Amino acid sequence: MTQWFETEVVENRHWTESLFTLRVKGAALAFQAGQFVRIALDIDGARVARAFSLVNAPGEPLLEFYGIVVPQGPLSPRLARLEAADRLFVASNPAGFLVLSEILDAETLWLMATGTGIAPFVSMLRAETPWQRFEKVVLVHAVRQAPELVYRDEIERARVKHGPRFRYVPIVSREDAPHALRGRIPALLGDASLEGAAGLKLAATDSQVMLCGNPDMLKDTTAALVKRGLRKNRRRTPGHITVESFW
Repeated sequence: MTQWFETEVVENRHWTESLFTLRVKGAALAFQAGQFVRIALDIDGARVARAFSLVNAPGEPLLEFYGIVVPQGPLSPRLARLEAADRLFVASNPAGFLVLSEILDAETLWLMATGTGIAPFVSMLRAETPWQRFEKVVLVHAVRQAPELVYRDEIERARVKHGPRFRYVPIVSREDAPHALRGRIPALLGDASLEGAAGLKLAATDSQVMLCGNPDMLKDTTAALVKRGLRKNRRRTPGHITVESFW
């Protein structure tokens, strides 16, 4: 039976009308960067829960969740309206296999996300493990419109701290934006624009790729990577591509 922590909201940051970050206190969770946990509210006598990736790094005192409002959804509009001192339930059992302990060492770690799929990768950037195991880390974040390129302060801290070991490639699909590629991840892999922006080649000989986001991106990007000779990562047959759907 699921055990729940009753936590207190410390901050609800709104990035856009539909994107928000909740920071809460009152739960100490043991987890790996990249994992998710269910959060919940009691609504009309029932506990309504959804899975959210943890944005904070393991060991940080506050838990952090990044979400999008689904207008007709039972939970996310209410989460977006929470204020400081409101209560939020957090399950005690984080889970998920989009974690660095499930992949082999490589020279370059590529973290590719669409939308709110950036959440587990921010957790990884905040942790020490990727910087201990990989010479370079590339974060690719694809969104529809430029204001959705969130956590830029976090990304800048990683750039300052790790210098040329860290590369950031923002992508916007529906408008031109300064310093961002325009298009979709699979197409930008296909014409080498993504690698050009990162200043690195993506190859099976020296790369591990983690994908998190919408199903179409996962399917099409995996297919593009397989064409290059990369393989899906499985425990019995280790490969190069680790995937988690954020829908």
